This record gives sequence, structure tokens and C-alpha cells, in this order.
Amino acid sequence: MQEIPHIPVLYREVVDAFSSCRGGSVIDCTMGYGGHTSLLLENNPDITLIGIDQDPTAIAFSTQRLKPFGERVEIRHGRFSEVSKAVMAEKKEEVCGVLADIGVSSLQLDQRDRGFSYESDTLDMRMNPNALLSAYEVVNEYPQSELERILREYGEVTNARKVAETIVARRPFASAKELSNAIFHLMPKGKKIHPSTLVMQAIRIEVNDELGELERLLDAVEHSSINRLRVAIITFHSLEDRIVKQRFTAWAKNCICPDEAMRCTCGKNHAIGKIITKKPLTAQDDELRANSRSRSAKLRIFEIGRD
Repeated sequence: MQEIPHIPVLYREVVDAFSSCRGGSVIDCTMGYGGHTSLLLENNPDITLIGIDQDPTAIAFSTQRLKPFGERVEIRHGRFSEVSKAVMAEKKEEVCGVLADIGVSSLQLDQRDRGFSYESDTLDMRMNPNALLSAYEVVNEYPQSELERILREYGEVTNARKVAETIVARRPFASAKELSNAIFHLMPKGKKIHPSTLVMQAIRIEVNDELGELERLLDAVEHSSINRLRVAIITFHSLEDRIVKQRFTAWAKNCICPDEAMRCTCGKNHAIGKIITKKPLTAQDDELRANSRSRSAKLRIFEIGRD
């Protein structure tokens, strides 16, 4: 019996999001350790799942975990923006849903050799261990101006310049723990999260191009030829959530005339569907008690319906 290493967030909400899919395929863009995938297969016997991940460890684990579902599961390795685009082009109307959980799995955070945590003994953070760029290069080789930019943009670190100066002055660093100790005194205290978390988040986003991946996934969905599609995106911080919210809002707009236009000339027929969740869904109290990492998770759902 495999020990399940990752608790999927918003599991009830995800199952409910795709309950209307019948006889089609759902793409799980971030399959990870098969949490959402297995729940969707168990609760909706009419669907098949195409799971995508770039982490070979997750692929190996989920291949074994999902064996009982037989041919209802297809697993593909690669970046989800690229693979999902290919799957939608290949299977077209067979695809009835797209799910993406834009976050790091519990196992990746807890494995110190992966370098995601501020307690890690390495400085890596690659979701795909074969990728060329790691946290080591970002921390030890990026110029100060670039470090400051990613800390401010991706971590929303208020004193990004001072933190970047300190990193440059004290590098090289060999581990995330060493880096965290060097900047700890500069970070705001008293919040629920560890003071170094935002810095680690910013570096991780840069290493894995997480915001770029999300944008490219949304591009692939928007430009697909699929007429009916349920899209559910789980995010864990404001940058990701803002991207999803803005894109869903744009997809739901009938009129795309500029704000300064005196009257509509676009025809008011540009919406490709409707927003299902006016406000993002968040974890219920019992889930928050059982899984503290669910506290920052937000789920937004969009229904594409092209006439």
C-alpha cells in the first residue's frame, strides 16, 4: 500500500466543479501525486483523466497509485502549458474540463533535497529536476537589480532592495537554510507564515516560470477550438489569482470597445462563456483544521460555451 504524501486542497469543490462532465476527458494539468485525479475518477465514473506533470517522482508515484483505474487514466510528462495545448488540439471535443492546481505539493515542500523550503539543505526548487535553471543560479548569479525585481514582483517583498543587497553581499549560498538565516533579520515578523517564505516564493516562481506557465495555459484554453469546456484554476497567492481573475473577466465580456468609446462598435458578441464563481471558493473549516496549507487556496471556475 502506498503512503499518500499529498493532501489535495479544495477536494470537494474540485469534484463538484466537474460533476457535470459526462463521457468526456478532464485534463489535470498539475497531477502531482494523484490526489485530485483519483477523487475525480472515483466520484465521476463517466469521465477519463489525462494527468500532466513535469516531476518524474510524481509521475512514478501516480502511475502506481492510479493503476486501479486502468484505461480511464492517461499520464503525460512535460510542462502543462505545452502538453495541455497539444491534448486539446488532439482530442478536441472529447475534452470537457481543465483543472490546474498552481502550487507546490506538500511532498516537494517537505523533501529537503528538493530545496523548496527555507529549511532545505540544498538550493534547487526545480519542479522538473532536469531543468537548466535552479535556485542556486538565481541566488548566486543574478545581478542585484534582477534579484530586486523578482523579490518585489513575485514575492511582494516590501524591502526588496535591501534584501537583494544583502544576498549579493553575502553570497555564494549553498542551501535554502543558509539563505533564510542570512535574510531572516530583514523580514517582517508576526505573520502566520515564516518570515522567509515570500523570498523563497519569489525565487521558486522565477526558477519554474510559474506565472508564464499559467498565462500560456490560459492562452491555450482561450484559443482552443473546443466549444464546451469547464475550466477550474486553484491559486495560492495574489499574483496568480489576479491573472486568473482578469482573464476570466475578459473572457466574459461581450463588449471589447475601449472605455473612451462613445458607443459600441464591436457587436457585443465577444464573450466566450461565463464566470461560475463570482468570488473564489476557499477551504471550509474542517479542511482548514486538517490541512493548514489550504488556507491560502482559491478556486475560480469558468464555463466556456462558444456558440
